[in-house]
Amino acid sequence: MPHAEPIPIIVDEFAPARRALRLAFVTETYPPEVNGVAATIACVVQGLRARGHQVQLVRPRQDAADAAEAPSAEVLMRGLPIPRYPHLKMGLPATRALQRLWTLARPDVVHIVTEGPLGWSALQAARKLRLPVSSDFRTNFHAYGQHYGLGWLHKPLMAYLRKFHNRCDLTMVPTESLRQQLAAQGLERLRVVARGVDAQRFDPARRSTALRAQWGAGPDTPVVLHVGRLAPEKNLGLLLQAVQAMRRIDPRVRLVMVGDGPLRAELERSCAGQGVVFAGARRDDDLATHYASGDIFLFPSVTETFGNVTPEAMASGLAVLAYGYAAAAQLVTEGESGLLAPLEQPAQFIAQAERLARDRALVQRLRLQARAAAVALAWPQIVGELESTFEALARQGQSGVRAATAARAVAGLP
Repeated sequence: MPHAEPIPIIVDEFAPARRALRLAFVTETYPPEVNGVAATIACVVQGLRARGHQVQLVRPRQDAADAAEAPSAEVLMRGLPIPRYPHLKMGLPATRALQRLWTLARPDVVHIVTEGPLGWSALQAARKLRLPVSSDFRTNFHAYGQHYGLGWLHKPLMAYLRKFHNRCDLTMVPTESLRQQLAAQGLERLRVVARGVDAQRFDPARRSTALRAQWGAGPDTPVVLHVGRLAPEKNLGLLLQAVQAMRRIDPRVRLVMVGDGPLRAELERSCAGQGVVFAGARRDDDLATHYASGDIFLFPSVTETFGNVTPEAMASGLAVLAYGYAAAAQLVTEGESGLLAPLEQPAQFIAQAERLARDRALVQRLRLQARAAAVALAWPQIVGELESTFEALARQGQSGVRAATAARAVAGLP
């Protein structure tokens, strides 16, 4: 019998078509909750779904009506109100439930947004199932202790965050400066992934003279806006000092504070009779209208990992003043698209605020340049970068599964 010729192996050198990924996102905050993490993660989820990926959202149940309204792609877990923030929920441990869920429908990648009990459970379950895991570093919890009289918690919190993120295959951070800071604290496998802004929603065209009139502001009244939680970590004492300094130069300056939080009642008492408007929490187009109806945005916080309000204010055409770190350091060109003060230099922050009160031409120039700089931060580009990151993790996970299967076969195991 003649010797058979070997069958040639044909290698397809064309790049494989992109396939839809099965992604499990685990987060302890999501709209309709109002905060920067909820807003940005919603943009990411919507963007990935628009690209054809299956995104399963695992989050705490927010209220009794939530279960009836949640889409089928959402998995609602038990939760408890967070101290000082009763409108936010903290997920409870659920390792076994998540392990069962992902055994029945195995995701390609598990992405953990928050490091609370639900996030830790997701990490445990994913590791037991040998699933690729990525995470976000979004909130400086370890830096908040000093604002609540709990400075002694800094070291144990940092130890927990280091342990959490170092068990992940990848941790995403929004800026290079934060990457360097966390690397110095022992966090590994960090990757910078920028944040986007919805420049169609946050647009100067939404400016409302009617809303300004409700604030007691005419067309030429300088309106200072602050958007964020009314909480100790936001450094609101400096905000009030800066506005007082601006009023000594131009008594027409008005302050509008958009947001809610544990300090609201105290601030309303201390600011009574000073013409400060407390607008409360605002969402979606209503929030965008509030942004666009201001003129100057003061943001004195020193505890941000990014600060989504900064690009939102810039896209809305406000003259931004912030400390030179996080999003402001990345996005603001000093004197062109905003003003910066050296980090934790309150006198310099106030001096910059006084510049804005004195120089109306500067304010107008900054407003125009801020909008132009923010428009470049389109969400589709950011989502595309995330898509590539998740694809790489999924391939890594498939290689790991194949290697484990081969090792079991060699060992004669089922």
